[in-house]
Amino acid sequence: MIEVIDLKIGYLKHKPIFKNIAFKALPGELIGIIGNNGVGKSTLIKTLTKSLEPISGEIIINQINSTKYTPQQLAQVISIVNTERIGGFNLTVWDVVALGRTPYINIFGKLNSSDIEIITQSLERLHILQMKDVLINELSDGQRQKVMIAKSLAQQTPIIILDEPTAFLDYNSKHQLFFTLKQLCEQQAKLILVSSHDLDLMNKYTHRSFILEEPNQFSIQ
Repeated sequence: MIEVIDLKIGYLKHKPIFKNIAFKALPGELIGIIGNNGVGKSTLIKTLTKSLEPISGEIIINQINSTKYTPQQLAQVISIVNTERIGGFNLTVWDVVALGRTPYINIFGKLNSSDIEIITQSLERLHILQMKDVLINELSDGQRQKVMIAKSLAQQTPIIILDEPTAFLDYNSKHQLFFTLKQLCEQQAKLILVSSHDLDLMNKYTHRSFILEEPNQFSIQ
């Protein structure tokens, strides 16, 4: 669960992008974050995930104030998928998805049989298990995005936040992704927040949407 109380966000204290944001997001919900380019969707996501400090207000995650979480503790509660390109010398698809288990592995960095099963299931959910040995740098942008989403599933957090996850996906892959996300909410009681420009996808799959409009108009639909 995420509860936001009187949140003010932005990069300059004297010039907030949005203020008076308040909402409660519950397990089992797939929630859209809608807004034009540059309106502040990514700023809201960065604030919710502690990449950016709020100007003021409170963020309560699973009944604990977000300020109380260490980075490792937060990584066991929230996983994040963004549009940034990833790379790495000789990293395979399996290697990248396995990074999702980092918050849980022992001090020797060893994956156990349970970790391996979780990684395999995450690859299967995104229909990319057959690519597990392919180098990440050899993938298309759309394939890379699926890998990053599989990594977030392997992290096994109760909350998943995705920033424009369909940016590089084709029509069928977009619908397949949103169908999978909704299944995760309904079958595993995950809370998933996803930003997208695609209103058709949002209307078809999400339970409700947070709408960001200029100037400083935050609403829930």
